[in-house]
Amino acid sequence: MSPHRLLKRMAVTVAVAALAVTGAAVTAAPAAAAACSVNWGSTAKKAAPMSSRELTNVRSGRHKCYDRLVIDLNGVAATSTGFDVRYVPVVRQEGSGEPVPLRGAADLQIVVRAPAYDTNGDPTYSPADPDELVNVSGYSTFRQVAFAGSFEGQTTIGLGVRARLPMRVKRIAGPGTAQRVVIDVAHRW
Repeated sequence: MSPHRLLKRMAVTVAVAALAVTGAAVTAAPAAAAACSVNWGSTAKKAAPMSSRELTNVRSGRHKCYDRLVIDLNGVAATSTGFDVRYVPVVRQEGSGEPVPLRGAADLQIVVRAPAYDTNGDPTYSPADPDELVNVSGYSTFRQVAFAGSFEGQTTIGLGVRARLPMRVKRIAGPGTAQRVVIDVAHRW
């Protein structure tokens, strides 16, 4: 073996040994995962107040570490809109109690304490397809978003997800006097 080739082989051996000792190859994946670490848990998230706001839209987005569902509410209200978001064996329709079938291995029931109709009973949110409120094809966690009805001042939405994963819920003010209820579901634990 030529001296040049011998030196090259020794350099590769030393580099591999250095990686093994420092753990550089091992820590690259956990460092990327750490950037997406969450401590939200998967237990129910809720806030009690009813609202005079009305639901006007449902939309979604994808982020590096989670999928997001946004529920838009209009109007001026003295208090923040209440919600109850939890994993359930089956999401049920408002009023009738009929099951709402959802794709995915886990069902999130999202109850927003605001109606999807105005004081005259006219709809403020009328989805074109109640079984597919938003297109979530290609999402990491979401599998389906379905409308489960609005009854007695509250609205229920079913969210089918890949698995029971950590989730968080928050309210965001604006734009103007409007408000949004935001549900984030992590891609992994």
